[in-house]
Amino acid sequence: MPRLLPITAPKRPTRTKKRTALIATTAALAALAAGTPVAYATLGDEAPAASRSTARPAASRGKDYIETRLLFGTERPDGGPAVTDRQFLAFVDEEVTPRFPNGLTIQDGRGQWRDSHRVIERERSYELTLLYPASEARVRDAQVERIRDAYEKAYAQDSVARIEERTTADF
Repeated sequence: MPRLLPITAPKRPTRTKKRTALIATTAALAALAAGTPVAYATLGDEAPAASRSTARPAASRGKDYIETRLLFGTERPDGGPAVTDRQFLAFVDEEVTPRFPNGLTIQDGRGQWRDSHRVIERERSYELTLLYPASEARVRDAQVERIRDAYEKAYAQDSVARIEERTTADF
């Protein structure tokens, strides 16, 4: 009759081995995560071509555009009356539309910021979004600055905030 061997449970790794493996894996991931931005930083503003190609879907749509957002306050630091909806829309018709006739978006908002006298101001505001081809950025920059200057002068504002991002758009 054949000799039967006793059944034994498979040998499990000890807690020490598991802990060592976990620490090694964590250290490797941390090194990769920390090293990646440093590597990109030494290469310039953009990630390597291989990384860029994986960032976008294979069938990307749209063209390169610039999205400029302008934030307009309505309270006047000089104590004058607040800018009304009618005044703001007239400003858009006179100053913005002639420079950006292809379209724009206006949103109502509530803003807060510290003024030039270090006082926190809360006010009704408008956010104006402009979208234009990246190839027109140089020409459009001057037009955006004229809009900002015109509003600051017309309504005694300390500033008009400008936010800009590169994006893609498809129409």
